[in-house]
Order: sequence, then structure tokens, then C-alpha cells
Amino acid sequence: MARSDRPSRPRSTRLAAPSLRTRTRRAMRPSGPPTDEIPLWRAPDGVERKTAQAVIDLAMRAGVAMLATGAAAADVNATVLLLTSAYGLQSVHVDVTYTSITVSYHRGPDADPMTVMRIVRYRVQDYTRLERLRELIFSLSDDPVDVEEARVRFDAVITAPHPYRRWLVTVASSALAAGVAGLLGAGPSIVVLSFLTAAVVSRVLDRLGKAGVAAFFAQCVGSAIPTAVATLVVVAQSHGAALLGDVSPSLVVESGIVLLLSGLSIVGAAEDALAGYYVTAGARAYQVVVLSLGIAIGITVVLAVGQRLGYPIAITSSAILSDNVVVQVVCAVIISVAFAVQSYASGRAVVVAGAAGGLGWVVLAVAERLDLGPASASAAAALVIGSTARLLARPARMSALAVTTAAIVPLLPGRAAYQGISQMVSQPAGLGLGVGLPTLAGAFGIGLGLAAGVSLGTYFGGLLAARWSGDRPVGGAGIPVRSGRQG
Repeated sequence: MARSDRPSRPRSTRLAAPSLRTRTRRAMRPSGPPTDEIPLWRAPDGVERKTAQAVIDLAMRAGVAMLATGAAAADVNATVLLLTSAYGLQSVHVDVTYTSITVSYHRGPDADPMTVMRIVRYRVQDYTRLERLRELIFSLSDDPVDVEEARVRFDAVITAPHPYRRWLVTVASSALAAGVAGLLGAGPSIVVLSFLTAAVVSRVLDRLGKAGVAAFFAQCVGSAIPTAVATLVVVAQSHGAALLGDVSPSLVVESGIVLLLSGLSIVGAAEDALAGYYVTAGARAYQVVVLSLGIAIGITVVLAVGQRLGYPIAITSSAILSDNVVVQVVCAVIISVAFAVQSYASGRAVVVAGAAGGLGWVVLAVAERLDLGPASASAAAALVIGSTARLLARPARMSALAVTTAAIVPLLPGRAAYQGISQMVSQPAGLGLGVGLPTLAGAFGIGLGLAAGVSLGTYFGGLLAARWSGDRPVGGAGIPVRSGRQG
């Protein structure tokens, strides 16, 4: 048999070079488990049913309390998982929406699962209570005590009185409105009038809330009060009132709008959306839209009545204080501190919120000088506020959510919102919507910029804080976020 003329390769070379079929099979064959983490039940965790029921009840109480006091959905989820894991419950799944929390404990293929759902009916911005809940959760996760004792500690936190008396909260609300008026260039008369009007609005909203009036109608009434006061000022000026000759009535309405907008969960909606809780984020965002619509309706009705009676409220031509940035920063600090007190934040959070509010206004002023535009400038200021609050939250032992929510209040687009509403009412028939809606859209864009900026700042600040400390990233309430989120 004739031998081939082709030179034969060494045997070692033939063994070292895999064939095309081998290389293809190696490329197509999976080399490990799926990249996505899928929770699997492996073995019983040894927790008795009675104990598991008590632990789930405790975790549900904590989750409902945190959601009711303003915590983000990711923090509520992490709280429930942290507490159940501390007491030995491993296969726990949590589902958080804006109105309910569901916890399911999978006990294995041969045992019935335990599923509990709680409805969240009551909501209030109470950041001191949120911080105390956070400290209690950390304490129980580090040193789990008996469930009954933990429940007693939890009830003590929930039933503790507010850190500030009601009259002080009313004064804080009034100071917030007065600070907004000063920020917009108002004189002493309008600042005092805004202070007194905000005190009336605060007390009326408190009474309406206790009477069970829906938040939408409460916002309508709350926005109608400063608009009616401004209309009375126009009436007094038309009759030659010398004391009110230099007063710009529209500033009273604008300060009232910021006071009402400050209680909306704009930051919470953005944080939930970025964390992947789209149902909760959508509910929060829809609530913001509905309550903002209530503000617009209350102002529109009073403006329309004043227009028909011949007493229109003109929009002031002054925007913010001229070039006196120092006075602007002082007003921004006052506004942030006032809202922090109004939301029952702790003393540390109040101080940091004031500093962050002043810093955010400085960034806003610099960004506007660089011609970034209102929405971009507001987003840049909110980004700095969010990252600063998250970096300082852990060392200062406070809630970053309390600081960020208070510090962005001076940046809320109260003037733009009122200007759009006024244009819709005061323009001739058929032209109001075409002129006012773009202005309202610009105000809405500023609100979105604030929400996105503060959320991104909080996210990046949390990553930096976790990297420096070597811990896991934490949420807005300071709760460590688990990497394998369940539910």
C-alpha cells in the first residue's frame, strides 16, 4: 500500500489540538449553574410553627410601621427578611405594594406554607419613629431576643410620643412658607402674611385629616386658603390700603404651593422605581399626580372667582432674590430645617438637612450660571444632596430619607406651578390651555429632575459608603439591602 506524500504531524501535536467538534461542544455546553439566583428550598430550618408565626407577625408589624412612616419599599423588604433571617427562618418571600405587605414562609414540600398579608391604612411622615425602628431592627438582628420581648420593644417604639409638640410643628410649617416667600424676593409684609397663612393651612389640614376627609379634598382646601388670602390682598390694594401697597399677592400662593408639595412622596416614588418596585412606585407617583391635581383645582377655583369679580392676581415679575446668594442660602436652610421639624426628624437629621439644603441651593445657583436649564440644574443639586445625605447617614446614625426629603424642598417648582395655573385661568378663552400647559409641563420636568437626581445621588452615595465601610449597601432608612431579593 502506497504511503501518503503528506508529512504526518507528531502524535503529541495531534493530541494537543482538539478537533472542531470538541471545540464546538465545549463552547455550547454550559459550564456552571444559571447566573440568576433562584431561591430553592433545601432542608427544614428547624423552626417550630408557633415560633415561626410569632416571628412573621413581628416582622410584619415592623414592615407595616416602616411603610406607614415613609420608608421605601426596598427598605421594608429588607427589614422583613433581616428579622426573619435573624430568628432562623430561611425560605421567606416578601411582596410589598403601596397599600399592603405579604409574607410567605415556605416550610417544605411536606408542610403547609404560612402566608400573611397586612393592609397599610395610615401614613404619616415621622422620621424619628423611622430611625428608632431602624435601631431596633439592627439590635434584634445582632442579638435576637425572645419574640415576646422583641414585641414589647417594638410596641414601645410605636406608641412613643412625637419629639415635638403640635404648636412647634405649626410654627415650622409657617416658617417654611415664610422662607419660600423670602426666597422668591418678598418684602417683610408678604413674609409675615405667608407665615400667618401657612399657620392657618397647617391647622385646617390637621383638622381635616382627623375628620377623615380624603387627601385630595384636603389639598383642594389647603391650596384655596392662600389663594383666597391673596385675593383679599388684591381687594384691599384696590381700595387704597397703604400698608399692603408693596405686597405681591402671588407670592402668598407660591409659598402655599411649596408647603403643600413638600408633603408629597416624590423621592419615595423615584427610589421605588429604581429599586424595581414598579407597582409601589406607580402608586406613589399616581398619588403625587392626584394630590397635585387637588392643589391645582383649589387654586383654579379661587382664581376664577377673583377673575370674575374683577380682582385678578397678577404674577410677580421677580423670580428669586437678585444677586444676594447669601440670603438665598439662608432662606434655603430655613426651609429645609422647617420641613425636617415638620416631619418629626431627629436633631441630628434637622442639622444635616439644613446644611444639605444650603449646599443644594449653592449647586443650583452655580448650575444656573452655567446655563444648564431649570430641570438639569435642579437634578444636579438633588444629586449632590442625595449623595451627601447617604454618605453622612451611617456615621451620624440617622435616616438619609429624612435629610434628602427635607433638603430638596427649597428646589420644588412652586412658582412655575402657580404660573401655569394662573395662565390657564387668566388667558382669554381658548388660549389658556395652550399657554399654561407648557408651563406646568416645565414644572413637572423640574419635579422629575429632582426625583431622579436625589435617587441617583442616594444610590451612588450608598455604593461609596458600602465600599469604604466594607458592608453591604443600605437603603434610605439605613437597612442593609440583601443581594438576593426575595419577593
